[in-house]
Amino acid sequence: MIPQNISRKDFIRNSSILLASSYLLSTENVEAHEKSGIVSTNKNLILKNVLLETGFEYDGDEVIKTKTALFIVELEAGKIKSVLPNNPKANAIDAKGFLMLPSFKDMHIHLDKTYYGLPWQAHLKKNKSVKDMIAFEQQIIPELLKTSTKRTEKLIELLQSYGTGYARSHVNIEPTSRLNSLKNLQKALDNKKASFGAEIVAFPQHGIYYTKSDELLKEAAKMDIDFIGGLDPTSIDSGIEKHMDYIIQLALDNKKGIDIHLHESGESGVKTIEYLVDKVNENPVLKGKTYVSHAFALRYLDKNKTEEMAEKLGAAKIGIASTIPLSGTPMPIPTLYKYGVEVVAGNDCIVDHWSTFGTGSILQKANVAAQIYGYRTEFDLSRILKIATGNILPLDDKGKQAWPKQGDKADFVLIDASCSAEAVSRISPVKSLVHNGNLVF
Repeated sequence: MIPQNISRKDFIRNSSILLASSYLLSTENVEAHEKSGIVSTNKNLILKNVLLETGFEYDGDEVIKTKTALFIVELEAGKIKSVLPNNPKANAIDAKGFLMLPSFKDMHIHLDKTYYGLPWQAHLKKNKSVKDMIAFEQQIIPELLKTSTKRTEKLIELLQSYGTGYARSHVNIEPTSRLNSLKNLQKALDNKKASFGAEIVAFPQHGIYYTKSDELLKEAAKMDIDFIGGLDPTSIDSGIEKHMDYIIQLALDNKKGIDIHLHESGESGVKTIEYLVDKVNENPVLKGKTYVSHAFALRYLDKNKTEEMAEKLGAAKIGIASTIPLSGTPMPIPTLYKYGVEVVAGNDCIVDHWSTFGTGSILQKANVAAQIYGYRTEFDLSRILKIATGNILPLDDKGKQAWPKQGDKADFVLIDASCSAEAVSRISPVKSLVHNGNLVF
């Protein structure tokens, strides 16, 4: 690569994205890169001493170790331009042997609702129903809206520090905030668009009919959103068909996906999932664009019914978004995988009025899943990483290198681990996040 000439003034202006990461560049290195003309802009970024996974080592049929090697990775225009043999003497940013993994994706979170950035406040009284929480939200939302954009930006920065560069955010659409929660969220995302990607679910948190949100949801569907949401049709809106039909038609009319909250764990939850499966099969354009968040009803089925439901979901290409709950009966994620169901994970609420917990780390969710489902081997630990990366893995099941490849998006983390399995097992610390070719953390 031929270094380009660049003035000190231009270098300082263009390299501001480097300032967030003391892990990769010392002051001396900055001066060296300035002299060489190599700067970390989204047009051109070169890293050396990047640790990548190259294959599995076997004892018979069992994977006992992940093979790795050091490489030079060159980025251009937000994509991987090349992956080359390492040269420790190259004029490039020193990744110091940190492991490069796909950046993490939080696929179920409420960026519009958080206490993060405000003084600590624990959860309120126990055993409040969803309707109780709706009433509470109606009281506090007007005040929270005053600072929601800035708090959302702070929450995004927290996610970035844990290696997350992309999120699917549900946002309140209801009579109290009307469309203001959505507008404030969109401002925050626009302010962070160079360093963070997102898709939005228009979410009727207070029910579609329980608080008369149908017209607001229709307005939101015409705005810059990606999914139509829903909430516990039976317990909140007193019936499955009217609630679900409205969501489905709104998605079809506006060419959006569907992602519904379904906490109902009994017969009504099962019937809602089955109803959605039937409707998606009737409207194949929704296949691969439809998700059930939480889907707690799947936790309490017998083995045969679990297999039947997983097979139906897989055939309809309906995904499940889970927070990997620790309490109660585990989600049947291994069975969902068996039938090809896409499973994504999210933090959901991070220190807000719904939950005191939530660290912001989606890698921690992969670790929790590994513990719940007994994934202790090198192979199994390396596979469950996909729940944190949006189903992108460095190695395929046969140990063939699948990522990164030329032309892939330059969205990745550098992490202090020897391999994916260790990263999951130890929740290894994230050292840097690169999004769209930009070093943002």
